[in-house]
Amino acid sequence: MAFEFQAGRVNMWTAINRTLYKRSKKNYVFKKKITPQVLIIGAGVTGTGIARDLALRGISSLVIEMGNINDGASGRNHGLLHSGARYVGSDPDSATECAQEAKILKKIAPHCIEETGGLYVAVQGDDESYIADFPNLCKKADIFCQKLSVQEALELEPLISKKAIAAFRVNDASVDPFHLSLENMNQAIEHGALYYSNCQAIGFTLGKKNSGEKSIEKVKVRNNLTGECFNITPQVVINAAGVWAGMVAELAGITIDMIYSKGSLLVTHNRLTTHVVNRLRPASDGDILVPGRTVSIFGTTSIRLDNLDKIQPEFDEVDFLIDQGAQMVPALETARYIRAYAGVRPLVSRNENKTDDRAVSRGFYLFDHGTDQVDNFVTITGGKVTTYRLMAEKAADLAAEKLKVSTPCTTADTPLMSRAPSKLIEAGMSVKLWAREHLPGDSMMCECEMVPKSHFKELILWLKQNRETADLNSLRIHSRLGKGACQGAFCSLRVTGFMYDEDYIKESQGLDNIKFLLKERFKGQKPVFWDSQLAQAELNEAMFCSFFGLDMVGQDMEG
Repeated sequence: MAFEFQAGRVNMWTAINRTLYKRSKKNYVFKKKITPQVLIIGAGVTGTGIARDLALRGISSLVIEMGNINDGASGRNHGLLHSGARYVGSDPDSATECAQEAKILKKIAPHCIEETGGLYVAVQGDDESYIADFPNLCKKADIFCQKLSVQEALELEPLISKKAIAAFRVNDASVDPFHLSLENMNQAIEHGALYYSNCQAIGFTLGKKNSGEKSIEKVKVRNNLTGECFNITPQVVINAAGVWAGMVAELAGITIDMIYSKGSLLVTHNRLTTHVVNRLRPASDGDILVPGRTVSIFGTTSIRLDNLDKIQPEFDEVDFLIDQGAQMVPALETARYIRAYAGVRPLVSRNENKTDDRAVSRGFYLFDHGTDQVDNFVTITGGKVTTYRLMAEKAADLAAEKLKVSTPCTTADTPLMSRAPSKLIEAGMSVKLWAREHLPGDSMMCECEMVPKSHFKELILWLKQNRETADLNSLRIHSRLGKGACQGAFCSLRVTGFMYDEDYIKESQGLDNIKFLLKERFKGQKPVFWDSQLAQAELNEAMFCSFFGLDMVGQDMEG
């Protein structure tokens, strides 16, 4: 048993929980026989990009995801659209790929990108030979790089260190990876693709051909909300499961040696810079600050994991990141941090002697498992958000070849714009729409992020028209709800009251929604509890535990 979402309905179900699933079961379409031309395992930016690519070629596909869109590394990164400059010394091929793909994404998906520009800044003690080589390395990789005086850099970004000794301008930008993935999946669905969330591949049935080669005849899938299982019968299977790619490959008896490299990041209360600011040194920890929407995202670390059981930032990582970052931007030492999160890079081991994960290539890997005697199985992994479209193109090319379809890729020229109400999740669009179009009596429901009532009214109207169910966590994806300093303390109450007023939720659904939202928000707050954010957490506890009696929220959080 699986559930299917129709065209234009990807956005609002992303964080649906078990309780709301049971209450809205009538909105799901159950099928007995599922036979797409291509089954894509993994709904990160690469998996959704493959679905879009195939759909534009007229090839039917189904994307399955064991959680929700961008639950892996695609949703747990800086949101940096690389100019390529970061890799000019360590991985020039990846640097060139980044530069070329960033230009394409800026052309086809400008609504998902903020052209911030980037600075590379060196401080006292940084490697002077690397600083001297940097412009030449950029030139070799055909990457724009403009030398600035320290004074010019300080005029552009007054918060960078006064101890800076060199600065260069590059073409970095800020990108919203959730917006990218949602647009990819929505556009794919509009062209006939399907998407099943909370559905995990747990087994392959292999059959033999006359040639002696094996092929995947059936994929057994478990619905993680209900525990029920069903089969999918595809012609081709593409494994785009990111760090889980090795586990998926094992279902076919194939080994891919994955490296689990965890990176933790911090989110500041407000936006500290207008440019992306990079430390001018070989890639290391705590050397990138990315402005995104109303905040800045800072990181990252690189810590080897043995397994994927525990992916969360640790307190010592937070301290280390702040110490490193303050050398480049001193304000990071005293900034208010509203949350932290961690992702795992999907790296492929090609040299067992490398102990530094940053020395492992950031390029991507496309495996045709025909060489492993499974002729309809493909794995695509590695890479970065910046290069996802190219990764999708190469994987789709191989799938099309196996299907004997000659239609070429058109994703580099086709605008990435679906018919879903995507403008509502553009950076700062809520405020712009409200200032330009608001009606008398319109008010701010979320003061941290300046989201008005009219915004939620439009979202809920869209939901009703599509007969979909939303909770606070799904509304958060499109409205910045709960992402500001209060982390949902006040806006959750206002929006819940509004949903009751609109007769959109009933009985105990409001408290269920608030519990779920606060629990999810708490996970990222815990590593940054000090000063203002600790006081905010104590206020939240006083409000929701003492006034509303939601003591179980705290118990669940600790559990």
